[in-house]
Amino acid sequence: MAKEILFEESLIRKYDTSGPRYTSYPTAVQFDVGYGEQDYRQALRDSNSSGRPLSLYFHVPFCNTVCFYCGCSKVVTKHRERAAPYLALVYQEMAMVAAELDTDRSVDQLHWGGGTPTFISHDEMRELMSVTRKHFNLHDDDTGEYSIEIDPRELDADTLPLLRELGFNRMSLGVQDFDPKVQKAVNRIQPEAVTIAALEQARALGFRSINLDLIYGLPFQSVASFSATLDRILEIRPDRLSVFNYAHLPEMFKPQRRINAEDLPSPAEKLAILDMAITKLTDAGYVYIGMDHFALPGDELAVAQREGTLYRNFQGYSTHAHCDLVGFGMTSIGAVNDHYAQNEKTEEGYAAAIQAGHLPIIRGLALSDDDCLRRKVITELICHFRLDFERIENAYQIRFTEYFADELRRLEPMQQDGLLELSDNGIQVFPAGKLLIRNICMIFDAYLRSGESGRFSKVI
Repeated sequence: MAKEILFEESLIRKYDTSGPRYTSYPTAVQFDVGYGEQDYRQALRDSNSSGRPLSLYFHVPFCNTVCFYCGCSKVVTKHRERAAPYLALVYQEMAMVAAELDTDRSVDQLHWGGGTPTFISHDEMRELMSVTRKHFNLHDDDTGEYSIEIDPRELDADTLPLLRELGFNRMSLGVQDFDPKVQKAVNRIQPEAVTIAALEQARALGFRSINLDLIYGLPFQSVASFSATLDRILEIRPDRLSVFNYAHLPEMFKPQRRINAEDLPSPAEKLAILDMAITKLTDAGYVYIGMDHFALPGDELAVAQREGTLYRNFQGYSTHAHCDLVGFGMTSIGAVNDHYAQNEKTEEGYAAAIQAGHLPIIRGLALSDDDCLRRKVITELICHFRLDFERIENAYQIRFTEYFADELRRLEPMQQDGLLELSDNGIQVFPAGKLLIRNICMIFDAYLRSGESGRFSKVI
């Protein structure tokens, strides 16, 4: 059986550059502060005629401790009482948004992210879900894809049973690495037994898909140490794995200044860790979904990829391309009716807007026809590693080879390097090109061509 993904170090070094992760196109760099509350309200109203289901995202920003590698939007505090006034603001935001929407539209997807959603108390969890059900049409038969990000250190014996009772059926556990030396260096002390106990309890409760988040490139990691972590994880065999590249950007993320750069693995060691991880996971039967993600063949992500229905949005890979995404809480992003809208990024700014009776939109974007076309091309490539010209032509009334003549010429060196094949009918990404899919997608990014690339992480 041919390898589905091929690690070619010479090609990785050749294409070693920075670029977007394409959780959206255009990326957040292009969001405009001229886009405001009334634009988003109109987008919400206009979306009703479609009857599309909804995907709801709730950002719970609080963390009890800071992990030094973290680049997320968060509020680090020991004061649990800070959650109540924040959630009260989220309830006000929900009421304002629901007033613009046809709330008979079903909520097919729901996600609590952070921060650490399990920071809030059990009563607050019940209240947040109760208020959500008051405003929106949630499924009661466990058919929705309702997920939550979990810090296993925050759980007690009753937390996961409560979350299952509230309707959650999928979860993602933050792990990063089992090595105690690595954990100490990044200030995330999390005994292996705590993680395994959480996973086993979740399975017993009927959570249908469990993801583990790992990071490679952290202090003191080596091929041998990370291999040991993977060996242990393969014994418990989660449904999905996210193996993220650590990007050391202390000038952007203040907590990273507490990581000693000299303790990080060398670039060569980091590449070797990635090579080992890909080999070990694919040999164990995991499917490479793309962009650091692996899943067992029976998992919904792998099934969606095989069936050509996989999608990518602000939450990463998704099986719900048909949903309008509505975000709640500070810094959250909505994607509704070909509009993107982002909330205020600070707790103070978010509170001020809500208290004044406004949706807390700080910036956004109404996509042009060209944006929508390029988004479709990039999504097809990053989700399925192939592109059918005829499908694009029929959907957007263009001649692909004419509209994208320049892009196709710029792909030719990648074809010569064995990353992909160009034909009269489309593009097929080869195993050696899958790790470099961001580079391939960047060819179709009109904003990068005009020099508006912003600051992005390394593609590998």
